[in-house]
Amino acid sequence: MTIPVGEIRSLLEEYPRTPVVGTVGSHSALDIADGAVTEGLSSLVLAQAGREATYAKYFRTVRGHGGGRRRGCVDDVWTFPHFSDVVAAEAQERLRTHGVLLVPNRAFSSYVALSAIEDEFRVPIVGSRNLLRIEERTERENYYTLLDRAGIPIPHAIADPNAIDGLAIVKLPHATRRLERGFFTVSSPEEYRRKSAHLIARGTITADDLATARIEEYILGPVFNFNFFFSPLVPREEGLELLGVDERRESTLDGLVRLPAAQQLELSEAARIPEYTVVGHGTLTVRESILEEVFRLGEKFVNATREHHAPGILGAFCLQTCLDRDGHPTVFDVAARIGGGTNIHLGLGHPYGNALWRTPMSTGRRIALEIRRGVDDGRLKEIVT
Repeated sequence: MTIPVGEIRSLLEEYPRTPVVGTVGSHSALDIADGAVTEGLSSLVLAQAGREATYAKYFRTVRGHGGGRRRGCVDDVWTFPHFSDVVAAEAQERLRTHGVLLVPNRAFSSYVALSAIEDEFRVPIVGSRNLLRIEERTERENYYTLLDRAGIPIPHAIADPNAIDGLAIVKLPHATRRLERGFFTVSSPEEYRRKSAHLIARGTITADDLATARIEEYILGPVFNFNFFFSPLVPREEGLELLGVDERRESTLDGLVRLPAAQQLELSEAARIPEYTVVGHGTLTVRESILEEVFRLGEKFVNATREHHAPGILGAFCLQTCLDRDGHPTVFDVAARIGGGTNIHLGLGHPYGNALWRTPMSTGRRIALEIRRGVDDGRLKEIVT
């Protein structure tokens, strides 16, 4: 049974007035840490042993003689043998004692069992604890069901591989790197069988994951990941903000598409099957005539989460879309927390967030600003679950 939100919010009564902003050391941790220190809060990164140098050495906060930060943005780093150890009872007690508010990223919800996050992790989360599970496509209630209820366009699902009659994408996790994708494209049942057999033999995917994979039409068009923020601390009509847009850099897909067709054909058959491992992000803006439709999608998503998953989305979220030839977005993925591409704007801010707030406003800073406003207005309980 999920921990009641009232129980989590009651923990704040023992917290110091100025809490610490914590997150798991991967994904978008630097954006979260940078945003926290920009807003005058302390930052904490929970790192896995052997993977802590980025935070503990290269971005560790260095203070001057007066105590002010001279460089860096990570004030403290705690290391654990495994990321999943952050939910151990002694770790939770330590987090609460230090007044830590945990900002969830994809690494947190991937390396830590969702059941543990929902049922055992008694630390306030800035955002929507109960919505992290919708990102799992194998769940009966996932982001596809929520998007459908909201009336948001999604790719057409193909229930049976034998029904594939055009370009489609098969969505499932990587066999060993569970945070990554084992996606592949197909255009016929025969290609599905051939490619899946090859990828299983290569160790990229597993037969068990393939059995529960989602197959859907492939939407032709550029990818735009819209990074939104929703605040419950303002009137509803002012709550939704579009901060910025990013795109993914995927290996080996991006390497393949940089090659001329003749060189692609010279590769071995195995090398011509791309992998979709996200290795970086780039920044984008979108044609302004498209923005109103993007905002409509964001509003529909917020309303659907409030109706079906109370208290609804809180804080950062990302709708990942493809835009068709007419500029209409189709949502093919959802991040019900800070997205993976927000580090591209840390320190500089997102283009749209900057225009809205008249100051550099990254997603990490917007989260910290929400915490700061929650503290100042005595409404911190409204933004945690």
